[in-house]
Amino acid sequence: MTQRPFHHGNLRAVLLDEATAVVRESGVAGLSLRDLARRAGVSHGAPRSHFVDRQALLDALAQLGFERLTAAVRRALDAGGPLPDRLRRVAHAYVDFAVDDAALMDLMFETKVTQQSQGVQEAAGVLFGTLDGALGPAPGDEAEDGPRVTFKMLFAATMQGIAALVASGRIERPHGEHLVDSAMDTMLGSELAARVITAS
Repeated sequence: MTQRPFHHGNLRAVLLDEATAVVRESGVAGLSLRDLARRAGVSHGAPRSHFVDRQALLDALAQLGFERLTAAVRRALDAGGPLPDRLRRVAHAYVDFAVDDAALMDLMFETKVTQQSQGVQEAAGVLFGTLDGALGPAPGDEAEDGPRVTFKMLFAATMQGIAALVASGRIERPHGEHLVDSAMDTMLGSELAARVITAS
């Protein structure tokens, strides 16, 4: 493996790149600070200048995952067009990320919100705020079980479910893409969506 050049200012980024590669190859269980040091070509103690322990590394990875998914969602939204088209692009971007980085996605969502680091909570908040913003202005007095919240939860549960089927090999990726389109057609044609889109 060709070692990536680094200096004191970007070792953290190199370590996170290597950690992402490890998670893709062998899952979170394969991560260790000592192995990352070996992959980066630094002393085994060097990573601790950026991550005090393995949990700090996992938190940083989860935060990076939320940031990357948020960037993918924003790219999908930036193409513009009618709301249904934007939501379909967001759905595909969400599922693509969850399939390509399934282990990272699991890490991002496996910890209870109350146990997440502040950085992870903030990055997750930006993602969910971006997804919420895709629906347009939110009413200020909607209940926790209101139509907008229900639509967002249904969207996330459906897309993560489809991604899980693809990532586990239960269905082929083209089938998953078809399911995303079918699910969005169903959701966008529902009475629930009519209430949310009208309200926005």
